[in-house]
Amino acid sequence: MLWYIVKLLIILPMIAGLAYGSLRLAKHMQGRLAPNQGDRIAKIIESSMLSPGVKIAVIEFHGREILVSATRNGLATLAEAPARPRAAVNGDAK
Repeated sequence: MLWYIVKLLIILPMIAGLAYGSLRLAKHMQGRLAPNQGDRIAKIIESSMLSPGVKIAVIEFHGREILVSATRNGLATLAEAPARPRAAVNGDAK
């Protein structure tokens, strides 16, 4: 019984450390593996979760900004407008 408890006290922190390290590595690599949106036709400008099943996003496509809603049932276009200059989108315009 004592040997079982000793093994448990050794193995359990190792498993927790591996899980923590894997999550940290995944978070670190996520930024490096994300596709560069500089030369893409459709660019995601901004996205926001409204609830666990509903997400809204602004997508730039051919000089237009399109507001879409993404749910478990699919996508729906909510609004469309001409694209703003990049400086105005980033908050750098005065």
